[in-house]
Amino acid sequence: MKYKIRLEETEEGFAVWVPGLPGCWSQGETEEEAMENIRDAIKTYLETAEIRLQGKQTRTVDISV
Repeated sequence: MKYKIRLEETEEGFAVWVPGLPGCWSQGETEEEAMENIRDAIKTYLETAEIRLQGKQTRTVDISV
């Protein structure tokens, strides 16, 4: 999967977030560390979403951009 991210340099290092996944953000002292951290954050976000949907009726939809 691919997700667009925002990466901004801050006084503390780098802040990074995923506009398509509300609340999914991370940071790092270096750009490389921030990118590694956001990958972990995305994985955790998606795993949590899947857990919260267990036992619920869901559907899937295909889209093309």
